[in-house]
Amino acid sequence: MKPIIVGTDFSQGSYVALEVAVDIANKMGSDIKLIWVRKEKKLVSSEILDETARNAAEQLTALCNKHNPSMKFGRIEWEILGGKVENAIAEAVHQYDGSMVVIGTNGASGYEKFIMGSTAVRIVQEVPCPVLTIREGFNFHKALERIVVPIRVNANSRQKVPPAAHMAKIFGSKVFILGLIETAQDAFTLKTYLKQVEQYMAQEGIEYHSVGRRYDNYTQTVLQYCDDVKADLVVINTEQDRLLARLFLGTNAQQIVHKSQIPVLCIHPEDIGDIAR
Repeated sequence: MKPIIVGTDFSQGSYVALEVAVDIANKMGSDIKLIWVRKEKKLVSSEILDETARNAAEQLTALCNKHNPSMKFGRIEWEILGGKVENAIAEAVHQYDGSMVVIGTNGASGYEKFIMGSTAVRIVQEVPCPVLTIREGFNFHKALERIVVPIRVNANSRQKVPPAAHMAKIFGSKVFILGLIETAQDAFTLKTYLKQVEQYMAQEGIEYHSVGRRYDNYTQTVLQYCDDVKADLVVINTEQDRLLARLFLGTNAQQIVHKSQIPVLCIHPEDIGDIAR
């Protein structure tokens, strides 16, 4: 089984992400590659950078020693990479043929609500495989029992269904299919989409519940539904918006990654990765 890539910056959020990754790795029979990215700072001496790297190596070793006894099948190994964080994580995915990336996030605050430039969002944009983002305060001791899968009337929306079903099988979860339309004229097409998704879940032996709703604000509607059903995970597609929307308003995917209180599994429609197979 291909490894899970976990990025860490030694924050509390990244520790929670590693805990969740261990749980997933045990259910998938995977190894974990724990990555810390060394940022090259022009105004800092090489001695200080080397000392920072040595300290990071000690912390990485301690994390591996702490969590490896909990690994049932694979191992956790660490590596230090250089460069931009998102590029380094993407490099690790290519190098190790990673099945998914797991990272922690502290969510948006202040101007980040308008300028979606956080490390988590950049990683989601750059990495060519599913990315699971986990907020710092998430209770990793709770099983991922309820998974929300939003479905809209577009060509890519249903591509997230196989990865969501795979996660549901891993954790024995119930899937909540949320059909969403902006106008009533899409109701018939949405009904057809929902029936297809329901049939897929039934064939896979996954318990599901399906509902359709109209929305004005996609992000608010999805997150409110997650709250209503007490969801533990929401599965979304990444999106490519116009440049100004991406910089100042953020795509729906970026907003959900920033605002969600529960883990978010982000799927690239064009490359859903091994997690769906």
